[in-house]
Amino acid sequence: MADLAVDPALFAPGTGESPEDPAGPLIPVVVSLNTPGMNQLSYDLTREFTLTAFEAVRAAGGRPRLVDSAAVSLTPSDAVLAGASAVLFLGGGDVDGSCYGYTGPPPANEYGVDLRADRYCIELLHEVVARDLPMLAICRGSQLLNVAFGGTLIPDIENWSQHRGGAGSPLFIDEEVRLEEGSEIARILGTSAVTVRNGHHQAVAEVAPALRVTARAHDGIVEGTQHRTASWVLGIQWHPEESAADLEDRARLFGALVERARRA
Repeated sequence: MADLAVDPALFAPGTGESPEDPAGPLIPVVVSLNTPGMNQLSYDLTREFTLTAFEAVRAAGGRPRLVDSAAVSLTPSDAVLAGASAVLFLGGGDVDGSCYGYTGPPPANEYGVDLRADRYCIELLHEVVARDLPMLAICRGSQLLNVAFGGTLIPDIENWSQHRGGAGSPLFIDEEVRLEEGSEIARILGTSAVTVRNGHHQAVAEVAPALRVTARAHDGIVEGTQHRTASWVLGIQWHPEESAADLEDRARLFGALVERARRA
């Protein structure tokens, strides 16, 4: 059986339900379309979440462009960011522990580790911040944002039940997270607490010095960060692009990204 990999043609300009604004800001979307050991579930989720993210960016007026961080030939960062007005990093497999100094045994629930993709994304993250481009980083993207700037991760959350579904149940569940007063994510969503769709077993541990915490779960797990000095760089652990996520919150988040892109 051939290895599973999502078809990049699904995300080409002119695809999707929403017409693309030819004058809209260009927004590279970084995601791995295949990961080591990709099974049918991870294939389906990657395909669905990436399609939804592309649709949300187009609906908000942006022009999303695929950047496959697992491609055989990786696009250099200068080419990725040429003409870009903002960048979106999506979720995916676990981050290789060597990227943040983890030397323990492999996490029990480890999946999809791809050190080459991690290193590529970390380089891109540094370049995006150096250019002060707006950026939204989701799930794995949020974890890589923290690692890129010197933070660490929890390799496998011990008390995971409020963050993901268990065996025999759906992976993604509703979870309430609390938003820090004065944070950009609280401004965008217009509230101090929000119910999100979550399904993660890794999370931010030591927060990178360049970042501040903007959202936490009720058990204290970090669910959101933002860069302290960059104009607009946000990380969120949850999935606004999951099928059961609140549609208004999804529109607010992707709309805010496109709005910032127009001002870049």
